[in-house]
Amino acid sequence: MTNTFKITLRISLAILLGLSLVVPQAYANHSWGKYHWDLSTADTMANPLNLGDNLTNGWSTNLSTASVDWNVSVLKNEVVPGASNANCDPTLGEVEVCNAEYGSNNWLGIAQVWTYRRGGHIAQAVVQLNDTYFDTPTYNTTPWRNLVMCQEVGHTFGLGHQDENFSNTNLGTCMDYTSDPTGLAGSNGTLNNEHPNQHDYDQLVSIYAHLNETSGGSNGKGGKGKPSTTPNITSSAQSEWGQAIAQDAQGRDSVFVRNENGFEVTTHVLWTMEYEGHDEHND
Repeated sequence: MTNTFKITLRISLAILLGLSLVVPQAYANHSWGKYHWDLSTADTMANPLNLGDNLTNGWSTNLSTASVDWNVSVLKNEVVPGASNANCDPTLGEVEVCNAEYGSNNWLGIAQVWTYRRGGHIAQAVVQLNDTYFDTPTYNTTPWRNLVMCQEVGHTFGLGHQDENFSNTNLGTCMDYTSDPTGLAGSNGTLNNEHPNQHDYDQLVSIYAHLNETSGGSNGKGGKGKPSTTPNITSSAQSEWGQAIAQDAQGRDSVFVRNENGFEVTTHVLWTMEYEGHDEHND
C-alpha cells in the first residue's frame, strides 16, 4: 500500500466519521406522531387553518405572535374569534385556544389532538394555558407566555419537542424545554426560545410534503368523512387523559392517548419546571 493511498484512505475515513457525527443532529425527527392535518399548502393559502381565539388576560397578543411565526411554515393559519365554550370544547376542522385558572395541577399548558382512527388525519385540536401558574412571578412574563403558546400550537400541527431537558443549552426554538426562554440569564446559553426555528419549518415540510392535494378522505377542515358522533369535551384533568405513552427527560409522563367516539385523542402536557412527577392524579 503506497503512502499516497494510506493518506487518502485516512482522509476518507475522517470525513465519513465526521458525517456520522453530524447527520443525526441535522436530520433529527421531532414529529409528534404519524398524523397531520389533511391539508396542503395550497389549501391553507386559500383557506387557512383557523386558530380560535377564546383568550383573556392578554393572551391574544401571544397567540398573534405564534400565528405570525408559524405562518412562515408550509401550513398557513389565521386567528379567528373562538367558537368554543368555557370548557374549551373542540371544533371540527379548527384549533381552539383557551386560558383559565385550571388549578394547581402542575401543568403550564396542554395540547390535545383528535385524529380520525381511520387514516390518522387530525380532525380538531385544542390548546389550554393554565393561568394558575401564569399569574405567578415566575411564569407571568412575555417570554414564558410566548414559548408555551408557540409550543402548544406547534403540537397541534404535528410537531414534537426538539429537546426536553430544562437545563440544556437553548436550541433557539419554542419546541425546546428551557428554564430561561430569553437566553439572557446565562445558564441556558444565549439563544431565544420564544419562536420556531428553521428545523421546525423543515420538519413541517417533511410532514406535509406529500400533501400536494387533499386525499378525499376525512380532511382537516371537517368536511369529508365527518363522524356522526359529537366529539367529547376537552379533558384538563390528568386522570382523563388516558394511557401514558411517553416520558420527558425528567421521567414524567408527557404524552397520553385515549379513544373516544371514533377518535384517538392525544394529549401533550408541558409540566412546570418544579414538578417532579409524583404518582398522583390531578383532578
